[in-house]
Amino acid sequence: MTTANEQEQTHYFVPQPSRWPAVGAVALFCLGLGAAFAVNGQPLGKLLLGVGALILIYMLFGWFGDVIRENRRGDYQGKEDMSFRWGMGWFIFSEVMFFGAFFGALYWVRVVSVPTLGEMDYKILYPDFEPSWPLLTGPGITKPYQAMGAWGLPALNTLILLSSGAMVTWAHWALLQGRRAQLKLGLLLTVLLGTLFLCLQMYEYGHAMSELNLSLASGAYGMTFFMLTGFHGMHVLLGTIILAVVWLRVMRGHFDGQHHFAFEAAAWYWHFVDVVWLLLFVFVYWL
Repeated sequence: MTTANEQEQTHYFVPQPSRWPAVGAVALFCLGLGAAFAVNGQPLGKLLLGVGALILIYMLFGWFGDVIRENRRGDYQGKEDMSFRWGMGWFIFSEVMFFGAFFGALYWVRVVSVPTLGEMDYKILYPDFEPSWPLLTGPGITKPYQAMGAWGLPALNTLILLSSGAMVTWAHWALLQGRRAQLKLGLLLTVLLGTLFLCLQMYEYGHAMSELNLSLASGAYGMTFFMLTGFHGMHVLLGTIILAVVWLRVMRGHFDGQHHFAFEAAAWYWHFVDVVWLLLFVFVYWL
């Protein structure tokens, strides 16, 4: 169904050629090359990582700034808004596939490969392997480790992240009803809760490595644990930054009840992060 604005709109806004994709490519090149040097002990690695990070931050500020200025000029109307919504929907779908691959790997390891290796009549390759998930023993696992329990810090982080999802929904309702004070408070609380989640996850990682001897070298359990929770943490960090930018825009008077797609996109992304964490809590921590 098209709105009145979409029916009247005859021009679709196409931005001028931008330098920001090229700047971003340079940033990613420096980050990738720096990471390769760093893991191989080359001193130039840290320098390249720092340069790449600075260029990336410069690109984000510049590109975000251009988009915000275009929006404030009124360049985006109904057709552009619909394109943004489709684009964000497909982006979240790609993220679903991304995490789906990781959850699929976790399922395969736990349900198929580990039991199969443990039940072989002739353990030629792995004679000492014991299929006792999550505490595995076998080649490559040099130190005994303990699994991360669900009822403690992970449960607290679950409550924090779900509360942040409730806060961003509360802020969305306030935006639709024109309650600017509630909108600002709800967004600020969402950003603070997301930051608290990240801080507690960093503490959890420190506890896992120092007291549980849990690391990437802890067999399939350690690999899947850090892979899934680490990538989710990166998404929480990105979502927190996006929501912080939206909050700063709200403080400057941006958005109203009819024009606020940037807010909606950030909220969609944040709810997706919430759902992924619930799955992580159940299948990585609990079961």
